[in-house]
Amino acid sequence: MLWGILLVSMLLLRLAARDLLALNTRRRLVPHLAARWVHFQRGESSDGERSAWARSLVSLAEDLVAAERGNVEMIVECSPTVDASEGATKKHGQIDVVLVGRHPAEGTLSVQLVELKQWSSVTRVEAATADLVYVPGIEDPVSHPALQLGEYHALFTGPTGPLNGLQFECGGFAYLHNATDESVRPLLGVDAPTGPYARTYTIDSRARLLEDLQRHFTDEDEYSAAEYILHRMNLRNTPLLDAMVKSNGEDTVFTLRGRQKKVADDVLEASELILGAPGREALVPRPQRAVFLVTGGAGTGKSAIGLQLRADLEAAGRTVKYASGSRAFNAAIKENVGYTESEFRERFAYFSSFVNPPEPPLDVLICDEAHRLRDMSKNWRLPAEKQGTKPQVDELLEASRLTVFFLDAAQTVRPYEVGTAELIEDAARRHDAVFRHYRLVEQYRCGGSDAYIRWARALLGVSPQEAYEWVPDGLMHIEVVDTPDEMERIVHTEFEAGATARMVAGYCWPWSKPDKGKNLENDVRIGDWHRPWNASSDSFCANGEPPSRIWPVHDAGIGQIGCVYTAQGLEWDWCGVIMGDDMVWRNDRWVFQRGKQRKDADAGVNRVTKPGSLDPKVRTSTLDDDDFARCVRHAYHVLLTRASRATVLYSTDEETRQHIRGLVGETDVHGLRPTQESIPPELRILRDGGGSRSRRARRAWNKAKRKNEMMLF
Repeated sequence: MLWGILLVSMLLLRLAARDLLALNTRRRLVPHLAARWVHFQRGESSDGERSAWARSLVSLAEDLVAAERGNVEMIVECSPTVDASEGATKKHGQIDVVLVGRHPAEGTLSVQLVELKQWSSVTRVEAATADLVYVPGIEDPVSHPALQLGEYHALFTGPTGPLNGLQFECGGFAYLHNATDESVRPLLGVDAPTGPYARTYTIDSRARLLEDLQRHFTDEDEYSAAEYILHRMNLRNTPLLDAMVKSNGEDTVFTLRGRQKKVADDVLEASELILGAPGREALVPRPQRAVFLVTGGAGTGKSAIGLQLRADLEAAGRTVKYASGSRAFNAAIKENVGYTESEFRERFAYFSSFVNPPEPPLDVLICDEAHRLRDMSKNWRLPAEKQGTKPQVDELLEASRLTVFFLDAAQTVRPYEVGTAELIEDAARRHDAVFRHYRLVEQYRCGGSDAYIRWARALLGVSPQEAYEWVPDGLMHIEVVDTPDEMERIVHTEFEAGATARMVAGYCWPWSKPDKGKNLENDVRIGDWHRPWNASSDSFCANGEPPSRIWPVHDAGIGQIGCVYTAQGLEWDWCGVIMGDDMVWRNDRWVFQRGKQRKDADAGVNRVTKPGSLDPKVRTSTLDDDDFARCVRHAYHVLLTRASRATVLYSTDEETRQHIRGLVGETDVHGLRPTQESIPPELRILRDGGGSRSRRARRAWNKAKRKNEMMLF
């Protein structure tokens, strides 16, 4: 059974007025809004909608620039509450535009809710009131715009509104840029609705509009005031690991919402029905089992649901474990949340940990990143009695009464990863288990930008959609650079300013182990630019480089390059991505190349002799070309979706770089880069990225930091 429903706060675009005009000049504004409209399952946009976007939005942006307030941010088609239910979306509709900036006198958040109307004239319905008017071309009478704005104002500033808990000034107005005062006289009379949201402007009162815009907003743009709104609308999530650190692992700090909450509630309800009372043996044993499968792309909240379920089920007295196929994710949780070794082993495991099923079975087993399931639990390091003899998915189902799988088919990056929805459903059928399948569609990573996710998938050919030009939406940023030095400079600058940041690359260079002195080899070599991979080590290296298990979260990891295997399951504010020669653009298509390496006698390490993939599990000749291409595409899909604010992309191949640059388009639009300084100070997350707290670790970190500073010059 597939369960699905649209549950997401609506927002089509967030840009400063001057940036919106720049996009319109490049003929990219309306297509982007139309695509977002379709995403929110509202069908194809009408001619009226497109006309309103092309004319009314642009007119308002031009007036802001004319008032010298081009810095004011415009949030287009915005939900008036943070209630992401489908019913709330249909009931309340959307505000045409929310203008956001800072008040020139108070310095506090200043917001104006705007209804844009293309009406050129109206006539009164009743002599006694101006609440209803007739508009040419519309059969039924319509409400005075101020009445709708009054409802929006109450919702936007109320208990469930995006401004709740903030210090702000909020008003609103209707703008009829095609009308004159005389042609819409019923809207302007003394009997018209009143309130801080009830102002109405026409072409005749444009001068007053410009004055009022100057009165409400400062022309300074020290930081993005719209970030407050995005946070309240849940489009700027607390990163998963930060949330776990804050809570000491007891609660993920995430407020599950919409589809996420539906999944969690159903699992908790099933645990009551199937498992009975915690800690009490049933008079009549219940043999029934249940399997929940939750599928969704990167950033749809799968891990947030899983970790919250673990906390809730454990608090309810259930025996529960959280299993993952990701060593990097498990290590990040272990090192940063503060679990002791025994506490971690009690709560977390790997897929291969259940060759011998627990007796009695666990109540619940939560399996994150189920796309990384293997055919069998085989590990040459383990003795024979710990080697699997049956499908790994069967081991997981036999380990518990209720099993929850979280899966993203676009993140399988190695040939032996066999986790699919079909595999899990077939296993549930074999075990005579109740099976439920949920699909998550809301996007909470990459700044909540579903547009960026769709663009990246189309770019790489992960989706059937043809690649197309990226349109900046103010939620996620991408830029293409010409050199790895430029990429490194950008990433390091944001890291030093307090953002989380890493550099990652396709597996296109040899990966050397530390030498006897625990020094790292600069394996990633692009011209004169040489950097090491993250350390293939279980301890800190000579210059303070952290072991691979904590590279993604330790500050000293900024000086090394990660790959898909150390990045999967994690995220940073900024991510620099190096595309190697395993995936290059030739004429009109992607070409996938297997590389070769050979030991350099002088250096004593391997060097590239043929550019391409050097991943030993992927470049093997036993893997056919289609599967090889799939693994490489998926690896870059993972890398391109690790950032929550900005991706900086560099390709080692000139033709590929120019192809991607053509799709990314101009990146010189003012203010689009979400630098750390553009975030309001109180919304910046302070992180302790030191990993282990030992004196030795601190010394290693300081040494690595000094080395990294030298590398910038």
